Amino acid sequence: MATEIRVPALGESVTEATIGRWIKKEGDAVSVDEPLVELETDKVSVEVPAPAAGVLASIAAAEGDTVEVNALLGAIDAAAAGQTASSAPAAAAPTPAASGGAEIEVRVPAAGESVTEADIGEWLKGEGDVVALDEPIVSLETDKAAMDVPAPAAGVLKKLAAKVGDTVEVGALLAVIETGAGATANGAAATMASEQPSPNAATQSAPAGADALSPAPRRVVAERGLDASTIAGTGKDGRITKGDALAANASVPAQSRAPAAPRETGPREERVRMSRLRQTIARRLKEAQDSAAMLTTFNDVDMTAVIELRKQYKELFDKKHGIKLGFMSFFVKAAVHALKEVPDVNAEIDGTDIIYKNHYDIGVAVGSDKGLVVPVVRDADQKSMADIELEIAELGRRARSGDLKIEEMQGGTFTISNGGIYGSLLSTPILNQPQSGILGMHRIEERPIARNGEVIIRPMMYLALSYDHRIVDGKGAVTFLVRMKENLEDPQRLLLDL
Repeated sequence: MATEIRVPALGESVTEATIGRWIKKEGDAVSVDEPLVELETDKVSVEVPAPAAGVLASIAAAEGDTVEVNALLGAIDAAAAGQTASSAPAAAAPTPAASGGAEIEVRVPAAGESVTEADIGEWLKGEGDVVALDEPIVSLETDKAAMDVPAPAAGVLKKLAAKVGDTVEVGALLAVIETGAGATANGAAATMASEQPSPNAATQSAPAGADALSPAPRRVVAERGLDASTIAGTGKDGRITKGDALAANASVPAQSRAPAAPRETGPREERVRMSRLRQTIARRLKEAQDSAAMLTTFNDVDMTAVIELRKQYKELFDKKHGIKLGFMSFFVKAAVHALKEVPDVNAEIDGTDIIYKNHYDIGVAVGSDKGLVVPVVRDADQKSMADIELEIAELGRRARSGDLKIEEMQGGTFTISNGGIYGSLLSTPILNQPQSGILGMHRIEERPIARNGEVIIRPMMYLALSYDHRIVDGKGAVTFLVRMKENLEDPQRLLLDL
């Protein structure tokens, strides 16, 4: 029975990839989840694992070929799995330990589409420690989120295979847990000295010469006349991907400049390496500034009606739905109404095309100890205010504990950021690409305003809409904020869909 190997989903807006190299060849025995082929996109380098154990019966695409998502890569003869079982054991199968127990490997789990590696953030357990089933033993940091890896079995943590700060790929060995009769803290501690990982085990780098490149980046280097030794690789083991080569070509003048040496820190200073999440936040914010024609427009809103409505129904709402009625559900609902009237703000630019979204997936920016993350409330237009409040509360809790999944932070169409909870009076939020708009909420402050010839004191909030001027005109941006203002100052409009 043949099992097909196909190009997996490669992330938003990525529709094709180049065959970088085949890790296995026809006739090779393979085990489940063993890497078979390396694909390169303009953004990342990814490995495609074997969907079944058996023999690689055929290869349908050669190195250097461009293949689309879901295209056929090859086939595995699963019927031959039994004949090759001895030569291709399952990667995570327990192995007998010398002390009479069994050894269970702990490996880097899959962390979502386009995520191929992570950094060791913190070891929560040390060698020789007793661990329980599903107890977190190590915290990993990807460029999108932080996550804890639980123990796959109860026993003693016999060996750590990576150090804090090491970069490890999906499927890489993290640790070994000894179970059974030999799983004692003293027995494991006796092996610590001899089994410490090599300090340089995870820092090997690939040769930078053009001959060491896979076909796709080699072709870009040759066609553009680039010097491969000056290109920083972001692929596996530091290999140069097609995207790296294209990026280097786009910045040839900067290529000739020698990188500035890091300055020496003083006696009252401390140098700390940025986490992968913080590096990604920094890169994406700068990319947003560099690529979008970003502009911000402002308005203010009288929050009296919303505050009175919350005060009137807060006890009944909490009693019925088990959640407090907050401000965010009003803003999400008001934003959805405004987005329906000004669809450009809910759209995105893809090359020379505009993609209009007929769904309303609202990202809600949440600050955590590890940085800003934006979980998404899906189909907000179809949810009640209670549904929105419950979902935002749960997403916020999991964001702060580092338990969010990658897919829960992808695919938003518009973002709301509430700097007011930190006391911000006014700000210009930066776009969350590829979105075309982001709304900034701010603190509520009593201010004197003029109404009907009289000066009165009202609880006011400034609203800021940052938008991509390439797609959103000034009229559309102002109209969006005016609709937000109208819906919040008269919340009944939300109920009547006005």
